Amino acid sequence: MSGDAISGGCQCGAVRFRIGRLGNASICHCRMCQKAFGGFYAPLVTAYELEWTRGAPKFFQSSNKVRRGFCADCGTPLSYDYGAETEIAIGALDQPQLAAPVVQVSPADKQPFVDTLATLPFRHIEPDGDEARFMASLDSYQHPDKDTKIWPPETGPDR
Repeated sequence: MSGDAISGGCQCGAVRFRIGRLGNASICHCRMCQKAFGGFYAPLVTAYELEWTRGAPKFFQSSNKVRRGFCADCGTPLSYDYGAETEIAIGALDQPQLAAPVVQVSPADKQPFVDTLATLPFRHIEPDGDEARFMASLDSYQHPDKDTKIWPPETGPDR
């Protein structure tokens, strides 16, 4: 594995990985990817020299050719394995900005509103409003975007 390994993992931190080199990143619009990610599409990047460094994903055989890896504890979609190099969910990378998609696939299943998402207005939170107070009161139990020696931490839910 190269010295500049790229890391990532699931939301709860039970599964972590390292990648030596990223390949091409894509957005897949197929219906299977939509269901697997619970979203409008699946952002994936080819992961060369993939190593699972904490835990391992559980797999679901979504077709006769593809198995999909996810965290059995928190459900985070992690991988797409079709027999060649494994692809990793871009959002599971600690630095997802390293994998800007360069191509879209499966346009026949693309949801008709996807092209207009960037034009939707943002709902801004009033600094002194209920939403701002709610957001300020949250304590995140999500794994940080970096490798940790020990996880889960000694404090947090059920600890």
